[in-house]
Amino acid sequence: QVQLVESGGGLVQPGGSLRLSCAASGFSFAYYTMTWYRQAPGKEREFIADINHVGGITNYADSAKGRFTISRDNAKNTLFLQMNSLRPEDTAVYYCHRPVANYWGQGTQVTVSS
Repeated sequence: QVQLVESGGGLVQPGGSLRLSCAASGFSFAYYTMTWYRQAPGKEREFIADINHVGGITNYADSAKGRFTISRDNAKNTLFLQMNSLRPEDTAVYYCHRPVANYWGQGTQVTVSS
């Protein structure tokens, strides 16, 4: 069974950094494009970034460009999101997602506050 387990969220001050991880299991991780989404309270879930199966092609939402970096380690079946220069408006639950067959993780909370 496909499992996506996010970790690395927490409370951080504005301007700080966090690195999210998504441990994948139950499928051949290296064959799939993967994405990160987030959902803030009272808002729709929004796309943040995606990465192709070998990691050579990435795409970012405007809100993430220049601050966030998506990456992957196919040997460890893990997806990452490095988030720098965090802002209060980045506060949300962050989700790992496999678009093929629409699999989602349970999410990890990121709170940016002083």
